[in-house]
Amino acid sequence: MTTHKKGIVLVTGASGGIGRATAETFALAGHPVVLHYYSGKERAEAAAQALSGQGCTVMTQQADLRDSVQVQQMIQRIEQTWGPVDILVNNAGVAQQKLFTDLTDADWRDMFAVHVDGAFYCARAVLPAMIHQKQGCIVNVSSMWGQTGGSCEVHYSAAKGALQAMTKALAKEVGPSGIRVNCVAPGVIVTEMNTRMFDAETLDGLREETPLEKLGTPEDVARMIYFLSTAEAGFITGQIIGVNGGMVI
Repeated sequence: MTTHKKGIVLVTGASGGIGRATAETFALAGHPVVLHYYSGKERAEAAAQALSGQGCTVMTQQADLRDSVQVQQMIQRIEQTWGPVDILVNNAGVAQQKLFTDLTDADWRDMFAVHVDGAFYCARAVLPAMIHQKQGCIVNVSSMWGQTGGSCEVHYSAAKGALQAMTKALAKEVGPSGIRVNCVAPGVIVTEMNTRMFDAETLDGLREETPLEKLGTPEDVARMIYFLSTAEAGFITGQIIGVNGGMVI
């Protein structure tokens, strides 16, 4: 097991836009970072290789976050290699637009399995070590639709809303152990997932609806996640913080 001066970070869904930017932000700041992926092996390994080339300490880990056994095994591998996870970023997610009446049981269950079950399994796996150490930080990545609701994204909105409620409840429970739990709720961020879901005209419309008249970048979200992990945010816990250009006020 290697001893590190800066806290060990696990970023789930690190092969995507926000996840990759978050992993890069922590790694370039000197943290050992685990880039988790489910199916994006090539993207995750390419990101890790690029960061290693810049002198960063990184590794990749594959797991289906819908499976509690796989999550537990992933955390065990990390602990055996580097030590306990100090900072958990529950970022992994999926998106789907569909009329409510067209949603299948599988659509609904899978949305909650990835966003809610996955965050629950990861937090449950890392918390024993955090509680033992009397310190730790968890940041959940939700969405503004978890605050306002999104038409044709009811299952996504419901799952993201559940993640926000879990953030608040868990923050109260583990606060006495010196562990902070917060949630970032991004607005419209220019990621591969969003560019697949929305055409250029729709994105332009969303840009016009945003008070700052621009869309966010993955780095905008990553910087907030990083800030919430630092000593400067030491008195912030149980909060839902919007990174949305003023779309939700």
